[in-house]
Amino acid sequence: MQYYVDGFRGGDPDRKTAAPGVRDRDPFAPLPEKVDVLIAGTGPAGLCLAAQLAQFPEIETMIVERDPRNITKGKADGINTRTMEMFQAFGFADTVKRESYWVNQTAFWMADPENPAHIKRIGRVQDVADDSSEMPHILINQARLHQLFLDVMENAPTRLQPDYNWAVRDLVVDPDAEDYPVTVTLEDTGVDWGQTRRVRANYVVGCDGARSAVRKAIGGELHGDAAHQAWGVMDILANTDFPDVRQKCLISSASDGNILILPREGGYLFRMYVELDKLSADERVADRQFTREDMIAAANRIMAPYTIDVKEVVWWSIYEIGHRLTDRFDDVAPGEDRNPRVFTAGDACHTHSPKAGQGMNVSMQDTFNLGWKLAHVFQGRADARLLRSYSAERWLEAKRLVDTDHEWARIMLAPPGQSALDAGDEPRFVQAFKENLEFTGGLAVKYDPSELIGEPTHQALATGQEIGRRFHSAPVVRVADAMQMQLGHVAEADGRWRIYAFAGAGDDGQAGGGIARLAEWLETDAASPVRRHTRADEDIDAVIDLRAVFQQTFDALCYEVMPSLLKPCKGKLGLQDHEKVFCVDHKGRGDIFDMRGIDRDQGGMVVVRPDQYVAHVLPLDGYDALSAFFAGFLLPVGRTE
Repeated sequence: MQYYVDGFRGGDPDRKTAAPGVRDRDPFAPLPEKVDVLIAGTGPAGLCLAAQLAQFPEIETMIVERDPRNITKGKADGINTRTMEMFQAFGFADTVKRESYWVNQTAFWMADPENPAHIKRIGRVQDVADDSSEMPHILINQARLHQLFLDVMENAPTRLQPDYNWAVRDLVVDPDAEDYPVTVTLEDTGVDWGQTRRVRANYVVGCDGARSAVRKAIGGELHGDAAHQAWGVMDILANTDFPDVRQKCLISSASDGNILILPREGGYLFRMYVELDKLSADERVADRQFTREDMIAAANRIMAPYTIDVKEVVWWSIYEIGHRLTDRFDDVAPGEDRNPRVFTAGDACHTHSPKAGQGMNVSMQDTFNLGWKLAHVFQGRADARLLRSYSAERWLEAKRLVDTDHEWARIMLAPPGQSALDAGDEPRFVQAFKENLEFTGGLAVKYDPSELIGEPTHQALATGQEIGRRFHSAPVVRVADAMQMQLGHVAEADGRWRIYAFAGAGDDGQAGGGIARLAEWLETDAASPVRRHTRADEDIDAVIDLRAVFQQTFDALCYEVMPSLLKPCKGKLGLQDHEKVFCVDHKGRGDIFDMRGIDRDQGGMVVVRPDQYVAHVLPLDGYDALSAFFAGFLLPVGRTE
């Protein structure tokens, strides 16, 4: 990480200098009358968005929560590899890796054909495919993740904190108002229960769950179906003779149902999803009055001949699988031609089963998509039309999630021998699990061509960095200090675009080479997107951050000849940035050119969005195409003289 760019200061480097005019957080201070963005709900989606917006002092953000404090236990726990990549951008991936349980293998158990009353292990599958990500699939308490986001918020220049004990009761959008057109009625859920306050906002984001008041206020409905099957979930401390209790396990008995075991952080805790009874079409889970004892008894039946002796139930819940999706993720009705003012994210607009472990992950990816777009609009970098892309991009991905999860739930619920997938050499669990590894890792997302995603005309220059998919990191060495690292880890959740320029054969950064010509054009030409879209009073990489990767090893390169744009002077003191030049890893971790299919002869540039998705692949001399791409959504703001 980099700091001291604006001068030395001691203390925690994660705690940034407070911006002037930070809101008074005294318990008796009044709520603001106007805000730029009001976020409803401090679940993963809401906190992910708040943590992004907290970095921008020019954006007045407010996040409200009906509960009096952060949760302490329960709820979701699975974090896929794609979300871990996102956590790296927020700066706390290493903390999560240290504290969490890593899912390395998944074990599959089914009824023993020779003794159907007992289960037996039928196989294991590596949970994260080799080189699918540099990150692990992990399990950790959701409350801990909340706290990590809260820490990012509180350490940000805005010192953002939630306003607890406030919930959105209703909101109204004035389509004729340009400033603060959304009037939100907040209801006190604390000491002054029922009292209301009104806050006007430029934008509202509903991250307030499946019963979302924000969604209802804009006429949104969840459409879908229910499986009419009761499941129980419990986090427990227990002893058992089941040998794979510290591995992720899918267990299917002959007649008593299924179990999913998920070990948790700390070495002792684990979670069990336990199939209970089928429900009639007009029956709800609450009607059956299931208890935690019912869950434990069902688990012992399904796991026979193994038993489980529960010492403590940390958290438990009973639920019914449902798959539901709204028609849109914003307040623009079909046929309307206007920019949205209200958005929904997470469970407020899509719900599904917990079995695939995607709910919390997809919810955070929703707001990771939205956050940088809101920041671009408030910073004057883009027209508000940019915000239309949120619903367009995320609805399609949510639909894909719901469809895949629906199929996975069907496979989980079908008794052995009654699924089409039972006809092959492997049982349906194993087949489906292998087929969906990319999906469960969060890596199946692919955005279609749009103003934010280029056409694959030059995809052959970087076959392993597919346009529309997330940037796939790989090992490199930083030239200035010979630091081995992952290239993708240079990206922070700061709203900036990245251009990774890969040098062609023989290019060592000297004048006349492809990298030097690209850097000079970006820095000096009036048509350059760096000059067109970066204000004169900003650091030259404030919007578009150029990084170069060479094919030579670091000791074969002359750092002093690198172009000035790769060694820019920044900040109040004009300090030189030495962390923009990289080369192949020469210590055996892998060659990024080979690993990611980079054309060694021509090289190429990979343009990456602030949310880590590949937006374009172009030749190193594709100046006009690069300029036209950014001009499609960024406004010209300066440096064009």
